[in-house]
Amino acid sequence: MTLFPMTKKELNRFDIIQRLRRKEINGTAAAGLLHLSIRQVKRLKAKVIKFKAAGLIHGNRGKHNGRRVADDERRQIINLLHKHYHDFGPTFAAEKLSEKHQLHRDPNTIKQIMIGEGLWKMRTKSTKSEHRAWRVRREAYGELEQFDGSYEHWFEDRNDTGEVCLLAAIDDATGKIVYAKFDAHEGVFPVFGFWSDYLVKNGKPRAIYLDKFSTYNMNQPVAKENPDTLTQFQRAMSELHIEVIPANSPQAKGRVERLFGTLQDRLIKELRLAGISDAEKANQFLKNIFIPKFNRQFAVASRSEADLHQPLSAKEQKELGGILARQSERTVQNDFTFSFNNQWYQLIARQPATVCKKDVVIVEERLDGSVQIRLRSKYLNYELLPERPKKAAAKMPWVIPAGISAPIATTRKPAPNHPWRHSTIFIKNRQV
Repeated sequence: MTLFPMTKKELNRFDIIQRLRRKEINGTAAAGLLHLSIRQVKRLKAKVIKFKAAGLIHGNRGKHNGRRVADDERRQIINLLHKHYHDFGPTFAAEKLSEKHQLHRDPNTIKQIMIGEGLWKMRTKSTKSEHRAWRVRREAYGELEQFDGSYEHWFEDRNDTGEVCLLAAIDDATGKIVYAKFDAHEGVFPVFGFWSDYLVKNGKPRAIYLDKFSTYNMNQPVAKENPDTLTQFQRAMSELHIEVIPANSPQAKGRVERLFGTLQDRLIKELRLAGISDAEKANQFLKNIFIPKFNRQFAVASRSEADLHQPLSAKEQKELGGILARQSERTVQNDFTFSFNNQWYQLIARQPATVCKKDVVIVEERLDGSVQIRLRSKYLNYELLPERPKKAAAKMPWVIPAGISAPIATTRKPAPNHPWRHSTIFIKNRQV
């Protein structure tokens, strides 16, 4: 016969039933003390009379659950957890066990196994000191995109990759990852490359919600005082008529912040399981496998079925390379040269637009590494100079007419009988 210890609740019931049997209290009083009905008290009294104290112990105590994981399967799950999923959460581990090993078990079951193996600890809920109201999602897809970058050891330093930046845009209405891309950093060119791919594939969103990082927002006090001072990103989005909304705190753009929290857990492990350790392969993995799967699992339906992305016009497609470029202003000098990034540029004679001295031209550093020089929407012809140009002996024309070559400057020699020559000869003769 198997003996089981009684709980405090069962011992209390046994004491009350014994008092009832000794007629110290009646059935109504016993029911009130035990918070049970009189009928239930009668049942308990009959069990005690027949089985004594053991009659109050639950009949299923000591029995195995009919849905209990079989010992062989349990051992298999434990081995897989220790070998492949030791740092996974219960939900993610349950998904991988089902997907890769056909072990279909509830996440709560996996959690209990992981707790027993010391692979998971129950988390205590933190008390929030500040109340924040939940912002209602935008109504339609493409109405607002939350955009940010996250530096992390995404490849867990395999092949000494170190920290890599993941740029991602998540739709506010649906929670879909619209586009994500690994790059070296969150500077102007990686961000422009990201949005170039985004715009060609999806079109223009109505607005972009992002933080006040210096790539996106002018943080200097002098710049803040001048509303016309724009970053390269703000200038480019203004030309494309896309509204840029800077967030005042990380919590304000919580959807993309929570996305990176999820990706830092799931994506790192997915890349490990796939054996990926470089950005190029990781970007293909994001595009073809991870993002479609993530969106199927976590995206929600928007309140409106409309897609507010606006396709690029033919003009915008043509000018996109110049818009998503780092633009700088330079002043044309008297010899039609200017310096940029320690390199001297010479504007040649034949041009599509009339160029004057002191004209201010726009220098575009494009994503493909080329440099274009623009004046009044026309791209000028130039050549690179090996060194800083020397001052010319003859006067240069003030204007290079459009489509006309500049006249070649010549040096005129004085005539033999020129007074200056006579003066020189006289002086020399007198000195002799």
